[in-house]
Amino acid sequence: MPPSASTTAPPPRACRLSRRVGLLVLIAGAVAAVFVLLSASGAHAAAAILPTETVDDGGGNGGVTINGINGTPSDSIMTLLGITVLSVAPALLLMMSSFTKIFVVLALTRNALSLPSIPPNQVLAGLSLFLTLFIMWPVLTDINTVAVSPFTAGQIDFGRAFELAQEPLRQWMLAYTREEDIALMYRAAQLDNPTDPSSIPLQTLVPAFMISELRAAFLIGFIVFVPFLVIDLVVASALMSMGMMMLPPVMISLPFKILLFLLVDGWGMVITALVQSYSGGGG
Repeated sequence: MPPSASTTAPPPRACRLSRRVGLLVLIAGAVAAVFVLLSASGAHAAAAILPTETVDDGGGNGGVTINGINGTPSDSIMTLLGITVLSVAPALLLMMSSFTKIFVVLALTRNALSLPSIPPNQVLAGLSLFLTLFIMWPVLTDINTVAVSPFTAGQIDFGRAFELAQEPLRQWMLAYTREEDIALMYRAAQLDNPTDPSSIPLQTLVPAFMISELRAAFLIGFIVFVPFLVIDLVVASALMSMGMMMLPPVMISLPFKILLFLLVDGWGMVITALVQSYSGGGG
């Protein structure tokens, strides 16, 4: 008896599936080959285009130099330094500038108004950033004059530029750091108090400066909280006298807080107090 058709030939659907799988495998192999060829040609082109700066040390051995034409830093080194500065910029901004104090005071003012999310944190951070630039502009100008410009012109090396850039920032932080906080850090390290401000290392000055800034920020925040606390007490007492103990006092006091804040130009007063606490700034 001859075999049936079902046992001699595969089903048409299985044949179509196998052909599709084979076609996909061929396409994937072709795409992978194209990518390999492109990457290899790109690597050879990059090696041919990008020059390598070498310097001869007299013994026939070449080395990599970080200087470009006329002793100025090369573009690759400047790019690397720029990326490094951007990576540590948030820490520098928080620890060695007026940003933390401004942001804390603005956040406390927002909480005093019983508005925990208005304005949002992005708005407060942006305002704090531009106020920080306004206050510290003279310091940034001095750093650019004594350190950044000579370094980019090839007059000094990176180590010397780093040392010169510290001095304007050190003098600014010393002007707004309490002696008690500096003594606290020296006692924590079990060291004798410094003989003069110039002998204070930066790793000791920065935490002392931060403690002073937080103390000043909370002091300003306390002064901002007092009038709004009085409004809350008056509203709470009025509600209790009327027997409306289930009504949250913040629902009644919030409009009065906002009205008082607008009448006295609250944001202007807070920002003026912050700027004047750094002897004007911006100039």
